[in-house]
Amino acid sequence: MYSSFQLTKKYLRYYFTASNGKGHGTHSPFVFDFIEHVLNDKKNYACYDKIEAVRSQLKHDTTTIEVEDFGAGSSIIKSNKRVVKDIANSSLKSPKFAQLLYRIVQYYKPENILELGTSFGVTTTYLASGNDSAKVVTCEGAKQIASIAAKNFTQLNIKNVTLVQGDFDKTLPTIFDTLKTIDLAFVDGNHRKEPTLQYFQQLLAHSTNTTILVFDDIHWSQEMEAAWSAIQQHPAVTVTIDLFFIGIVCISNGIKVKQHFILRY
Repeated sequence: MYSSFQLTKKYLRYYFTASNGKGHGTHSPFVFDFIEHVLNDKKNYACYDKIEAVRSQLKHDTTTIEVEDFGAGSSIIKSNKRVVKDIANSSLKSPKFAQLLYRIVQYYKPENILELGTSFGVTTTYLASGNDSAKVVTCEGAKQIASIAAKNFTQLNIKNVTLVQGDFDKTLPTIFDTLKTIDLAFVDGNHRKEPTLQYFQQLLAHSTNTTILVFDDIHWSQEMEAAWSAIQQHPAVTVTIDLFFIGIVCISNGIKVKQHFILRY
């Protein structure tokens, strides 16, 4: 991955060159609508405080667990024995972006949602809370992390999540056999180029004309930037939105001109 210094330089370049997100001058109806009704939605939804209370518990949990690492690994924690609070402080998606995912679900109402990388289930819970009628399938490789996520779902009374534990390479084929189409996917499970592109191709095969794909940490490393660039160039991709920490992909044959946006958020 990039060093903290490199990431800071990249973020500053992004921040000062990105569009201000006001929606003015945006020629894509989809992106204009996204800015107006999702990105700039400042409401404090009822579920926010409940989910953030669970995040706070995790950030103070001193339990030590064993973690199997199937992805690129943690840039901060190297041991397989890890403390819950250390994982929570280094790996959980920030409230700002987790709540953005909630608003994406709340606004577009996807019915079939797939998350690759459950972690402790904080982001999963935001996704599930955005649409109670949605079917959310979330995948986590590490057994003890998945167990903590399951407890969090119970604590928050989340009923519409199916948690699948195991190596993605083994669990995804079965999931795709069951979940025929994907309306929304959040990919946060493996920060390497080839697996990310493989997941993209698999998701593409199960996408619809309104599918939205969200990729985490698109500027995390040179590999992830290469994967993001390849996804942007794919013929099926019509619109992409770069928010630096996540990338949003729109697949719609109703959009005739491919467009890429970098929005400040």
